[in-house]
Amino acid sequence: MLSAGVIDTETAERIRKYYRQQGGNAGNRLIIAFGILGAVLVGLGVILILAHNWDQLSRSLKTLFAFLPLLIGQLLCGWVLLRQEGQVAWRESAAAFLFFAVGASISLISQIYHLPGDVSAYLLTWMLLCLPLVYLLRSSITSLLYLCGITYLAVEAGYWNWNGASVEADWYWLLLLGLLPYYYLLHRRAPGSNFTTFHHWLVPLSLLISLGIVADEQGEWMFVAYISLFSGYCVLGRFPGLADRPLYNNGYRVLGSLGIVALLLTLSYDWFWQELRERETSLPEILGASEFYAAALLSLVAAAGLFFRLRRKASGPPALEEYVFVPFAIIFALGWSSPLAAVLINLLVFAIGLLTVVEGGRKEHLGILNYGLLIIAALAACRFFDQDISFLWRGLIFLLIGISFFGANYWIIRKRAKATTETSS
Repeated sequence: MLSAGVIDTETAERIRKYYRQQGGNAGNRLIIAFGILGAVLVGLGVILILAHNWDQLSRSLKTLFAFLPLLIGQLLCGWVLLRQEGQVAWRESAAAFLFFAVGASISLISQIYHLPGDVSAYLLTWMLLCLPLVYLLRSSITSLLYLCGITYLAVEAGYWNWNGASVEADWYWLLLLGLLPYYYLLHRRAPGSNFTTFHHWLVPLSLLISLGIVADEQGEWMFVAYISLFSGYCVLGRFPGLADRPLYNNGYRVLGSLGIVALLLTLSYDWFWQELRERETSLPEILGASEFYAAALLSLVAAAGLFFRLRRKASGPPALEEYVFVPFAIIFALGWSSPLAAVLINLLVFAIGLLTVVEGGRKEHLGILNYGLLIIAALAACRFFDQDISFLWRGLIFLLIGISFFGANYWIIRKRAKATTETSS
């Protein structure tokens, strides 16, 4: 193009510079990935070698080898801070090595000297020691490993606490709060990086898994809490910086939408509402329940997020999933005394599916359109197992849904083909 006079020399040089930068970024990603993998493999290799000859070592030698990986990791991180602070690959590799070295040292010292404790206490100590590492080295891989660790702590102390954990599961909230500033800075500093994308998935997934640790005697209120959490995810996923990302890079929207649909489909049966109507619960018991306050807090957070999004007019008008916690709260309150709750839940699911189909048709997006049709099909499948619906009506419903699938996809494809033909002509 340069020789043909299509572009000038300056433009050609800018194009070359752009592609050199793109290639450099791809190379940097590979260096970071292989550096982290190498650090992890070296750490695991050292542990396995020591484990093979562990019984033949004296206690003093065992103690020395227990602290040796920790010492090497600290020296490596110190050298990186002094000489290689600008190299992301070195920072991430050194931080990953030290993260596992801390865990290995704690475990080995506890085993050598038979120190009392359980898994939850071990995880809490490990995560508290490694949290400063996230900020000191600005290490995103350590942040992700830390998220996995505190989630495991919440599961171990909150769900698997059969014999009584020595650590309260509520530590999870403080540990998560300690990481949120780094997550915010990472999103502001590198919104398009792979590490940011991984955080956009792992943070909501961790919160989703760990929310159940607040459940106690009033477990039914957790449905309100989870619906509010999922609505908040859908709201957050449409804020600037997240709304323009592809869906596979936006864990908040995906987890929020799937969570709402799955939970509402579960509640579309009457068995839950029948048990709710039969349950005898006084107002003081409800007001003293941690589940009630979790539901109230998450509802307020979802409402505040929706208010700010509407005020800023970000990413268009809100979808039903973003404020579904409002009608659900009304239905939940009605469900304590009325059998209409199950019917209203079914209508709510159908409305979400129908509006998703409309959105897919408006945007000419086959994925969104088929997702809406799948919601309606899932609702029909749930109703298929209801004994009070005849086989004739079940067959007709599935027939209509099948025709809708073919018809809607055919309409979108024809519309796209027509637009392409008009553009080319």
